[in-house]
Amino acid sequence: MNREAIAIPPLEVWAGVECTVNRVADQYFDQLERNGHATRLEDLDLFAELGVRAIRYPVLWERIAPNGLETADWSWADERLGRLHELGIRPIVGLVHHGSGPRYTSLIDPAFPNQLAEFAHAVAERYPWVDSYTPVNEPLTTARFSGLYGYWYPHGRDGLTFARALLTECRATILSMQAIRQINPAAQLVQTDDLGKIFSTPLLAYQAEFENERRWLSFDLLCGRVNRDHLMWEYLRWLGISEAELDLFLETPCPPDIIGMNHYVTSDRFLDERLERYPGCCHAGNERHRYADVEAVRVCAQGLAGPRLLMREAWERYGLPLAVTEVHLGCTREEQLRWLYEVWDAARSLKYEGVDVRAVTAWSLLGTYDWNTLVTRADGHYEPGVFDVRSSLPRPTALARMISHLATGREYDHPVLDIPGWWCRTQRLLYPPVDCHVGLDHKHNQKLSDPTRDSITQNPKSKIQNAPRPLAIIGARGTLGKAFARLCDIRGIPYHLLTRQEMDITNPASVDAAITELNPWAVVNAAGYVRVDDAEREPDICLRVNAEGPAILAAACARQGVALLTFSSDLVFDGTGANPYVESNTVAPLNVYGRSKVEAEVRVLTAYPSSLVIRTSAFFGPWDEYNFVTIALRQLAAGHTFVAAEDSVVSPTYVPDLVNASLDLLIDGECGLWHLANKSAIAWAELARLAASMAGVDASRIEGRPTRELGFAAVRPTYSVLGSERGVLLPSLDNAISRYFNERQPF
Repeated sequence: MNREAIAIPPLEVWAGVECTVNRVADQYFDQLERNGHATRLEDLDLFAELGVRAIRYPVLWERIAPNGLETADWSWADERLGRLHELGIRPIVGLVHHGSGPRYTSLIDPAFPNQLAEFAHAVAERYPWVDSYTPVNEPLTTARFSGLYGYWYPHGRDGLTFARALLTECRATILSMQAIRQINPAAQLVQTDDLGKIFSTPLLAYQAEFENERRWLSFDLLCGRVNRDHLMWEYLRWLGISEAELDLFLETPCPPDIIGMNHYVTSDRFLDERLERYPGCCHAGNERHRYADVEAVRVCAQGLAGPRLLMREAWERYGLPLAVTEVHLGCTREEQLRWLYEVWDAARSLKYEGVDVRAVTAWSLLGTYDWNTLVTRADGHYEPGVFDVRSSLPRPTALARMISHLATGREYDHPVLDIPGWWCRTQRLLYPPVDCHVGLDHKHNQKLSDPTRDSITQNPKSKIQNAPRPLAIIGARGTLGKAFARLCDIRGIPYHLLTRQEMDITNPASVDAAITELNPWAVVNAAGYVRVDDAEREPDICLRVNAEGPAILAAACARQGVALLTFSSDLVFDGTGANPYVESNTVAPLNVYGRSKVEAEVRVLTAYPSSLVIRTSAFFGPWDEYNFVTIALRQLAAGHTFVAAEDSVVSPTYVPDLVNASLDLLIDGECGLWHLANKSAIAWAELARLAASMAGVDASRIEGRPTRELGFAAVRPTYSVLGSERGVLLPSLDNAISRYFNERQPF
């Protein structure tokens, strides 16, 4: 039968706000406070512009009624649910999201289920039009983290605490839905959990089989499947759960109306008894064997199980409607796009095959904080999502454009999608690869293979038909150009690194010919005249390379519809300010080099307003020998005196941070002026001392002098610190220098 003749409801795009309120000891971590949504009603209008049909939205017990229903404050939920109703977005209301309830209860409190049900009843009474609920998000995952691994309250580390927490959450879900349906009999249960698959060596097949069965427990309990013949019955009884407790789930089942499958790139695990292959932090075990528990993507030769396989498994097990209720990846922008599109494509193909997949959910609309440590610390580690909240207002990323297309039935395309994600490339393997072929989706894995470097990065003349369009990087011999090439290799972005002979940006014919031949989706101008003092003696050469060349390049990119990224400098400012310079501050360069950059900015943005022009400052990196930090440490390590300015304050920029953020902004389609520098304000001499201290090198031979005594031909501003009114995207200088030492070899 022709597919077009089959009446298949379209796959919907849902969205979600990362809203975890979890407890660690006596401290609560609240994602809504961290991402600012707690105080920004206007976010909802941004969400509506995406075209999403439904949103997983928090009305959390811990936030609304931390001291009981008698003192509940409904104002926040009233305002936001009301606005969602006006915008025509259907909320799927969550009541507990990785939490353990208010301080007076916990996941192992026998009163928890009834107390949550009372709260659920109050929510339904107040918002009777709400028709979908997730009373407890990911009960199995939360029970593991809270009862088995000890990460979250009540910090259990044993099987019984895990089982008690899980049964408490599932019982609370059943009672909450009963309470909600007293008000709205048609209310639906959208039940979520992570369905990561476990693989193992033959010796540990028994453990993998056990864990692969346990991963269904929350759904099986709710569906009334855990009877005396169930594989988990004896396990739960052995842990200390009574038959009466288990019988309750058989007597009052509450099957989900929609099974919400959550799955992350690192959800799949691999178990291996060969401990010597893996670091000690991965070592675990049971009463029979010691083994390493590692991310399957890092060791399985075939890669991930894949969302397609997991959705099919859930469909074959339950025959209930499905939705992917969280899709998020803490990674670079193109990898976020690749992951979302891969899940969407898997869901769409299954839908056409007859699997009742309702939706794919773009999770973490506003990003997430500190999930790299499972929200056990407040380190400020931020992963952008559909919007980036490091700007004064949430800034839409490339994901927003993708979601808008998918939500309105349009195809989305970007050249970075032509390359598979890192989880499908060989760089993902951190350990000796192991055959994990059993149960994997071979169709998926055969489709995604490593790009051929010769055909897409270095030799455009040998490109195969329909090869991905490359990124053209100008500046093959420079520090910045080489850094772009290195990080494009890591990120799986096809590129061509151009020498001056291949493209002379001061020659319009050379520029047009190179762009026509390469057909790039974007051009990065990482070349330029960088000798600040020599520019005073060679102003014409500096202006030709730094101003005329970029203007010619911008005009060519505008004609051919190719995105352009080029770089400017903090030396466009005169240093008379006392606060970090932002993009809108008036420029007043003190030297020829600074004037060349100002002229370039004006000419580029006039010729091609869609260009992205990034001002940066004093960059240093781990991959070249000629930046300030590396030179200072090398001189000190050799026992020499190192002289630096003590009165010139800058904001040093770590090259990997600069390049990664620049690529993200380029993929996002950003344009105009942006300031990118690591958060700091430090004199050159103090920078040398900081680096020496962190390297364990004697800093006593660092000699700070006034800038006027250093013999520079070009006048420099005494203060050229860069801030931003568009978004502070780079981490602190201390953080950057720590990573610099991790990347470099010892001096």
